[in-house]
Amino acid sequence: MNMTQYRITRPKQLRTMVKLPASKSISNRALIIYALSDCCILPENLSDCDDTEVIIRALRNRPATIDIGAAGTAMRFTTAYLAATDSGEHVLTGTERMKHRPIKVLVDALRRLGANIEYEGAEGFPPLRIKGQRLEGGRLEIEGNISSQYISALLMIGPVLSKGLMLHLKGEIISRPYIDLTLWTMREFGADAEWSSVDTIEVKPKPYQARSYYIENDWSAASYWYEMVALSDDKEVEVHLQGLMDGSKQGDSSVRYIFSLLGVKTSFGSLKSGRPTKVTLRKNGHCVPRLEYDFVNSPDLAQTFVVTCCAMGVPFRFTGLQTLKIKETDRIKALKTEMAKLGYTLKSSNDCELSWDGQRSAFSSPVVINTYDDHRMALAFAPLALQQPITIANPQVVTKSYPQFWSDLRDAGFVIEEV
Repeated sequence: MNMTQYRITRPKQLRTMVKLPASKSISNRALIIYALSDCCILPENLSDCDDTEVIIRALRNRPATIDIGAAGTAMRFTTAYLAATDSGEHVLTGTERMKHRPIKVLVDALRRLGANIEYEGAEGFPPLRIKGQRLEGGRLEIEGNISSQYISALLMIGPVLSKGLMLHLKGEIISRPYIDLTLWTMREFGADAEWSSVDTIEVKPKPYQARSYYIENDWSAASYWYEMVALSDDKEVEVHLQGLMDGSKQGDSSVRYIFSLLGVKTSFGSLKSGRPTKVTLRKNGHCVPRLEYDFVNSPDLAQTFVVTCCAMGVPFRFTGLQTLKIKETDRIKALKTEMAKLGYTLKSSNDCELSWDGQRSAFSSPVVINTYDDHRMALAFAPLALQQPITIANPQVVTKSYPQFWSDLRDAGFVIEEV
């Protein structure tokens, strides 16, 4: 067990330039499509995070047993890829937590398409034994309120199915921007894939085209710098973020709009759509007295805004959080536990809602924030150092999505001590 802890202390002022990591979401999609297109040109500016590295290793080495660690996206995407290609027989496994993260919806869907997948352990959970083969495809129905990663995994194999894929999503459709990001990336590689109606996506059996491809930087990673600007008491705070895109297809690009409600102004160096540019964050002098927001389309931002609102004294009610319980940890439970250490009592209901009434009780210092092997717990809580020194347990968990985070904080003037 990693017992390392980082104690983080604020800089005297916050003026910094940050080269953000490449988008993990786009990198992972582009890699699967790259493999399905038999392309010999790796996408440029690939993310160097753990989640992307495990996909690269799996595609490059294709061992009999593929261990994807704690990477949920890699588990879902690789399952579909191995099932729908002549890739041989593989066992796909991961961490102990991964063996408790459900995958039955995806396995059932792939089996209906003819896939040969068996459970090596508990029914409905990894590890999986997959015998790869070309699949016919056709019409498929699944619930729309499941993780978008299941839906994206199915969509990406659509072009290599002999009959393509007609995917009907029943009921409420959550995380639609992630689905749209998948369709957009597929089309970038020549796929014929689009919404044919409000709840149905058609992917025609048109092969992917090999091409060079450049991946933009990550709006999810940007959210933690937005949080720092919001929490800083420096009225002249200025953070420059490199490689972001105006008009990005990343769902978490909505962070710029939500943080405008909490006093952060976003300025783009260039407004040319589809071109990476420098983004500058400053204070705008305005903040709402209370924030209500539905995170159904951007659940990975929830931790950032829970921590930010509490620290700013902004009561909130956040909905659309139903996928948080099946992430790297149960994020709803983890947030309630760690915020309580700081005197904030969060209320949850229906496994999809978190709220805070604005009251804070006494708490004991120093506070050590547990991260539960969840990168976004470390990333979201670290900016609290702008208000008080904060200690983060198992800080290296950030390598899952943002390996250079602690280095970037040091460059910005934060003091980080191992304790």
